[in-house]
Order: sequence, then C-alpha cells, then structure tokens
Amino acid sequence: MKSLSSTFKFLSITFSLMLMLGSGHVKAAECENPDSLTFAMIPTEESVAELQLYKPVTDRMAKLTGKKIEFFMPTSYASVVEGLLSNFVDVAVLGPYSYVIANSKDPNIEVFATYAKRPGHMQEEGPGYKGVLISKKGTKYTSIDSLKGSILGLTDPGSTSGNLMPRVAFTKVIGKDLEDFFGKVVYTGSHELSSVAVVQGKVDAAFVASHRFDNVVNKGEAALADVNVLWESAPIPQDPFVYRNTLCNDIKSKIRETFLDLKGQPGAKKFLDNVKSNTFVKMSYDDYNIIRDLKKAKDARKKKK
Repeated sequence: MKSLSSTFKFLSITFSLMLMLGSGHVKAAECENPDSLTFAMIPTEESVAELQLYKPVTDRMAKLTGKKIEFFMPTSYASVVEGLLSNFVDVAVLGPYSYVIANSKDPNIEVFATYAKRPGHMQEEGPGYKGVLISKKGTKYTSIDSLKGSILGLTDPGSTSGNLMPRVAFTKVIGKDLEDFFGKVVYTGSHELSSVAVVQGKVDAAFVASHRFDNVVNKGEAALADVNVLWESAPIPQDPFVYRNTLCNDIKSKIRETFLDLKGQPGAKKFLDNVKSNTFVKMSYDDYNIIRDLKKAKDARKKKK
C-alpha cells in the first residue's frame, strides 16, 4: 500500500506540474487585444500640427482595427521609447536610432514600415535620407576645419542623424570627439529647430536630417541658398513605424494594412503630400542593421574612455 500511495502522490504531483506548465503555455500564447490603441511619434517643432496630418491615417486604423485610437504627446525621443517599453504605446513612429535602442531593450518592439520620400530640396527619392552638417551662408564657417571652436547644434540624444551619426561617422573625419573639436555642443530638441537656429545665427553649425530640413524650407523658414552643406552621411533608412509584437495577429495585420495600402484611400493624398511621400514600404529588422553597427561603434568608444 505504501508503494501504491507513493505512486498516487507521484502521479498527483506530475499532473499538477502538467497543469501548471500547460497553464503557462496558454498564457504565453495569449495575445493583447486592447479596447483602444495608443499612437505616438517622435516630437517635431510642431507635433500638434503634425498630428492633424495623421488624422486620415489614424481614422483608417480605427476603421480597420475596430479600435479607438488615442494619441500620446511625447516630450522627447526617449519618452516615446519608454511608452512602448511600458506597454502604454502600441503603435509609434520612431527615429532609426531610437528604434534600435527600443528593440534592443524589448525585441517585441517590431518595425513594419516606413515611407518612401519624394525628392526635395535636400532629400533624395526613396526610403532613405542623409544626415547633413550645415552652416549659415555668408559666415566664416565654409569648411569643416573652420568650425573648430564654434557652437554646434545637435537635435536629441536619441536622434540618428542629429546625434548618433555625428558622434560615430563624423568623428572619424575630425579625428576627435565633438566636444573636443567644437567650442560648445548643444541640443536644440528637433531637426527643424536646429535648421532655424543655423539660419538665425543662434548656432554656428548643426547636424540635421535632409528631409527635416526640407520641412523648414517648405514652411518658408529657410532656403537651401541660406546654408552651406559641409558634410553628408551615407544613406540612413527612414523613420521606422513600429508596433508591439504582443498585439494579436489580426490587429497587427490591420495596422500594417493601414499604412502599406494607404495610397488611393480617402484623405491619403493630402497626408502623403504633406509628408512628401509617394507610398509606404515594408521594412524589417535587418533594414536597420547599419544603425546597430553605428550604435555598437559608439558604445565601444564609450567603454574605452
């Protein structure tokens, strides 16, 4: 009987473990199906106005997903990333560098699309852009060497072309850190503000994204003839559109459809005209490996100090 009792205990424990493991597998397989989806974008000079541009997109997303779309107004690149990491934000527009940071902290933050830009004043056609170093035309800052000791404007610590690229790719050109080459380095908060700061003489030079400089020109706040282009980076993939991969598959499918099939939909032309794009294109993890390589180089340099 003792042996039989021990057998029953063993079977009971085994069955309990199976239930626990089975329950764990069910929970792991569960996906998120919230009543509403929160959308956010990295801040620009006029985030509120830009949100209005996205209304045809968010309206279409609401229609396709059957969800109410909320908007989170961020104060920085980092606040959008934190919103995603805390499961507060569901869908977002990030910068390439801020996406790589977010994805390294949580692989469930997944890129699915970006826009293919039209050619502009600085911007070339396609799903990429360049970081450019500009100075004000008519000043003594007409070459990289002339910028020694000057005031440099960066955008945000989470920016690709406004911080990461200058600190990795451009420092190879000057052979030293930015702070050792320039007299002062400041963060302006956005590419648009950096562009205007150069034209108004508030900073001597700034690193900006080619398509973001075009935005300033299109608003009449600057002209290509107002600036010298002293350096430009290799092509960078455009801003990634991401969602949390823990959302249910049908929701993710409808979010992708919102953007990738936007062309030709009601209100789409006005939106695409405003963002100077012809269409959205699919993007994946590997498309941003160039940014991961830059981040690795930046982190390695930091460890050496």
